[in-house]
Amino acid sequence: MDKESRKPKKEVGGRSLIDLVFSWSIRDVLNKDHYKNQVTTIPETFSTVTSYMKAFVPSLLEETHDELRSSMMSLSRAPTCEILTVETSKDHKPPKDLFYQITYKRRQGEDYVGAYEPDVGDIIALTNVRPKYIDDLNRSRNSYLIAYVIGSQHGSSDKLPILASKSINGGGESGNKKMKSKSDTLFAVYLMNMTTNVRVWKALNSELGSNTNLFKKVLQVQPPNSSHGQNSCTICFSNYNGCPELSTRWPTMCSDLNDSQEAAVLNCISLSKCHHQNTVRLIWGPPGTGKTKTIGLSLFALFQLKCRTLTCTPTNIAIVEVTTRLLRLVNQSLDYGKYGLGDIILFGNRRRLKIDNYDDLLEVFLDHRAKILSKCFAPLSGWKHWLESMIDLLEDPNKQYSLYLQSRRKRYNYKHEDSDDENDILTFEQFVKERQYSLYLKKRREKYNKDSDNRSSSSDDHNGFLTLEEFVKEKQYSQSLKKGKERCDNDGEDTDNTTSSSDDGTDVLTFEEFVKEKQNYIGENLKLCMVNLYTHLPTSCISLKEVKDMIRAINFLESIKSLLCQGVGITSEGFQLVLNSCVHVLKSLRAFSVPTSNDSQTLRNLCLENACLIFCTASSSAKLYTEGIKPLELLFIDEAAQLKECESAIPLQLPGLRHAILIGDERQLPAMVKSKIAENAGFGRSLFERLVLLGHEKHLLNVQYRMHPSISLFPKKEFYNNRILDGPNVNERSYEKCFLEGKIFGSYSFINIADGKEELDRGHSSKNMVEAAVVYQIVLSLYEEFTRTKKKVSIGVISPYKAQVNAIGERVREYSTDHLAGTGFTLSVRSVDGFQGGEEDVIIISTVRCNGNGSIGFLSNHQRTNVVLTRV
Repeated sequence: MDKESRKPKKEVGGRSLIDLVFSWSIRDVLNKDHYKNQVTTIPETFSTVTSYMKAFVPSLLEETHDELRSSMMSLSRAPTCEILTVETSKDHKPPKDLFYQITYKRRQGEDYVGAYEPDVGDIIALTNVRPKYIDDLNRSRNSYLIAYVIGSQHGSSDKLPILASKSINGGGESGNKKMKSKSDTLFAVYLMNMTTNVRVWKALNSELGSNTNLFKKVLQVQPPNSSHGQNSCTICFSNYNGCPELSTRWPTMCSDLNDSQEAAVLNCISLSKCHHQNTVRLIWGPPGTGKTKTIGLSLFALFQLKCRTLTCTPTNIAIVEVTTRLLRLVNQSLDYGKYGLGDIILFGNRRRLKIDNYDDLLEVFLDHRAKILSKCFAPLSGWKHWLESMIDLLEDPNKQYSLYLQSRRKRYNYKHEDSDDENDILTFEQFVKERQYSLYLKKRREKYNKDSDNRSSSSDDHNGFLTLEEFVKEKQYSQSLKKGKERCDNDGEDTDNTTSSSDDGTDVLTFEEFVKEKQNYIGENLKLCMVNLYTHLPTSCISLKEVKDMIRAINFLESIKSLLCQGVGITSEGFQLVLNSCVHVLKSLRAFSVPTSNDSQTLRNLCLENACLIFCTASSSAKLYTEGIKPLELLFIDEAAQLKECESAIPLQLPGLRHAILIGDERQLPAMVKSKIAENAGFGRSLFERLVLLGHEKHLLNVQYRMHPSISLFPKKEFYNNRILDGPNVNERSYEKCFLEGKIFGSYSFINIADGKEELDRGHSSKNMVEAAVVYQIVLSLYEEFTRTKKKVSIGVISPYKAQVNAIGERVREYSTDHLAGTGFTLSVRSVDGFQGGEEDVIIISTVRCNGNGSIGFLSNHQRTNVVLTRV
């Protein structure tokens, strides 16, 4: 068997799903009933884990099919980029494994905005023309050729790996195909991203993990009062005596929690102690009841207990919110710089998470952390290099200065070795002596000029003042009088460099200058390394003693720097005392062990394996199966009622998981499902909702702190059976905010727009331009009042229809947060789904509907109505 045939076959996750998508013809894709007869209603109970997994597969296929069909229907507006080259990959093995590498045309400058760049998981159509109609895909020489993007161009190569459904014309079976002539033009047209669908598919087909302990707890749920119910572990319950590890912090932590919130936090803590059974707990958090606060404090407690916990959410926005809340608590508790942040990790797509908008999140973002640590552990320019360089300098500065002079001598001799007149060249030693003398004369001249204003103009006192002859003589060496940090920077980087084009060897520092600039340069780099190490390394990789020694070393280095700036002599007793103490601490830090590799992936694994709290979306948790992560103990799913049950199967199978805590509210919005067929089959139902339907016990957070009582009255009665109480803050008279005068602008009001008219946009979404005009007038009035009073106000405009969101957004653009950021006036225009979890001072709801049929559209959905009415 030859080497080529023994090579492992390139694996593509979820390949069976991708092959199914590749098998669909255009006619199949456009057939909205293609999977209709295969989709069956997803049951509420299941007999086995296998039947549980298989129940979601038909609906997942239908949802994938419908998303692709929807993209095809709006093909003319699809993002497109031009492909420059196509090259067959080494894994290219027709007829099935059609792997290629492509490069595409990147747009620069202003053209870059909105430009399409293929990303991992994208399904793209490859065509010779920019398609305006579906038929254009078949008129192409490649006749409906689609491809799956395997990698991205964020790595070291500019080539993008793809898997194609058919052979790309002209690509051949080997070699390159370069697009040059106009007839060879090739475009990539974005159709959909399959990343989440592929991850769900892998989870349902046991391609991710095999931990089914938690699944067995949710197949069929027994009533809470039965012997097999969801009560606490009897062993842990009988032995539970509080949490001594939190005894000092607990009074402060729970000081502003209500009884239901405190009970929820204690429940989470007790689960972290239980190793006797697997448990799934539900925390029910209606609007304004402090759900995020409760999660934050629960995770903070688990952080203190070093309990390895994964927190997931359905969306990037939600995971950013819960991570931010936790970090506020953690940052307030840290005693030694930011030591402890290394136990917290957030990972995911940097662009979609908008990480660069949050400085605090950047400190726990995995990609950023790996990059920082990679620099710290670089063998020639990292932690060890700067540590040893500082010890060498402080232990024997004379030796370091001697090495520096040797380096300068080499450079000086190198510069003058080809001179024709050796009589005009000073030896390096002569040059250094005259350099010192010229500096002395310069200082005397500066002192004379400074004091000249205090002398009479007729004074003949020229002591310290250069004669003309002396000045001319010194002028010959004026080039050697320049000073600067850059000169010392070059020395610090490579003292053996004898051919530097930017340093001719003639700018020689005095001993005092050398020590001062060298200490400053090395010290800044060493300090940066130490701060980054104890900020980004998990606490299990760097002890508190080592952190304390690093902080002491930083303080000593600052003291040495200050003494040098003050001109204190290096040989003075006070200086030597500080110097010796600093050297002693630095030498003790030699024992601090560091990874043998600064490879980014190795460091990512190190961080993940030793982290305490990990945050990501439920979909992104699939990456934890391949990162070599140590077993996790607890799983938190926030906004659990918005997560498709099949998607929760991704994190639920992670190795080691013992307990899952689902936080949500099934009476708010469920997950979004494109396909009506899949939606009717129950594909959008969450695990949270199904467990509630089966009578699973849920812990209610029963006090709301958001809505004025006159606003909360209806939702409490209609959606929560009056089980929710109003918090003391909303019952205070001062809570009744009024931003505009007039009865119509009280706590709430209904405005009848009699002249409104429904119309459809090109995407068949409803809009009402008269309502949009009324919304604009209200926003204008609020802004005018803000400019008069300077009273901060946040405004949210909600509409259930995308066309109306766009129409209103256009009208009020000049008052949007992007234009008025930092002024205290904020305005956000979003759909109902996009506003779940949000709250503002003023909420304006544009219902749009106005027709003779009495159709109320979205209001017929109680979950959406609940979200709309509880945002303020």
